Amino acid sequence: MNTKKISVIFLIARSRQNQSGRCSVRCRITFLQQRYEFATGLFIIPSSWNSKLQLVKPPNEENTNINNQLSLIKSKINQAFLLLQIKKQDFDVVDIYKIYKGEKPKAEKAVLEVYQEYMVRLKKLLDKEIQQVTYNKYMESFNHLKNFIKYKFKTNDIKLKDIKNNFLDEFEFYLKIDVDKKKGLAQSTINKVIQRFRRIIKFAISEGYLEKDPFMLYKAKSVSKNIVFLTKSELNQLEKHQFKTERINNVKLLFVFCCYTGLAFKEMSLLKKRDIITGYDNNLWIVIKRSKTLREYKIPLLPKAREIIAHFDDTNSDFCFPNISNQKFNEYLKEIADVVGLQKTLTHHIARKTFASTVLLNNGVPMEVVSELLGHSKITTTQGHYAKVVQSQISSQISILTKKLEGLDKN
Repeated sequence: MNTKKISVIFLIARSRQNQSGRCSVRCRITFLQQRYEFATGLFIIPSSWNSKLQLVKPPNEENTNINNQLSLIKSKINQAFLLLQIKKQDFDVVDIYKIYKGEKPKAEKAVLEVYQEYMVRLKKLLDKEIQQVTYNKYMESFNHLKNFIKYKFKTNDIKLKDIKNNFLDEFEFYLKIDVDKKKGLAQSTINKVIQRFRRIIKFAISEGYLEKDPFMLYKAKSVSKNIVFLTKSELNQLEKHQFKTERINNVKLLFVFCCYTGLAFKEMSLLKKRDIITGYDNNLWIVIKRSKTLREYKIPLLPKAREIIAHFDDTNSDFCFPNISNQKFNEYLKEIADVVGLQKTLTHHIARKTFASTVLLNNGVPMEVVSELLGHSKITTTQGHYAKVVQSQISSQISILTKKLEGLDKN
């Protein structure tokens, strides 16, 4: 039970008077060092207010009526306070005001409770704004958080108001060294888990469960990852190699196709003939929605990509390519890399990186265009991934510029 007292006082804004020379009487509730102030709807002549006695003077019919109303307001606020005490729940000054106004006090939510509430909303967006894989990632992050709370606080859940600003540091440490009694997660994965949890916190704030973000000053640790892609010579080497086995050669062609389109595996495997249209420039374009974000994006069909589509043309199928599983596809890629002599572990995703790096950026395509062709929702995502590629391109261009300038000096 909350045994602390409240203070209820009335005050007037003498500097703010209406046309009749009266000013508003306001009420201020103070509880647990927090204040809530509101207008009573009553107006008085400033000189008639006795702040020490909290009364309007001198006694007359109008002033007595105002004093009675102020007394009634104070009585109702004290009743609201007592009612909240009887419920034996934690409450704050806003809850007292809400009860006084006849409203329900805001519910005090727990961390995992709010996470689950968010997940219910997220589930309704399946196949509309998000894919099942995204929902599963949130579920996985929820389980990490649940295990952390059990490990750290020895309880099944904690109140949102009990979250301290070092919560994320402790959570990150847990994920790094002993995630659910298994091998710790990589920093990039940890950043994603925490990013999802911070979305839950923002949701809690928007719903009024939490007043402010306790992690406002938190900054995720940056992760520098080397982008693995095929160089121009490696891509040429792969394109020229002809495999005797048809299934291996088909996988090679599909991989090369993605090197010239940037399609993810699911988008490639589900690509239909109707997804290829003639654009405003009279050239062929792929127009699809990214399976990851469900955002529509368009990719021009480069000559090499057109050749490969023509190679697989099957009049009896609506799809552009033969069906193959992602697992088998990547298995064959390892075999292809060994035979061709590529000193890289080939996966389908390397094709997408090759499209961005070797095919686009290294040929002078601007970053904003690359971002659009990759279907990224933010250009910062593209910049973060391919900054080193751009630096290499800048270095190459500066070398060319230096040689030109040196030639001008000699002349």
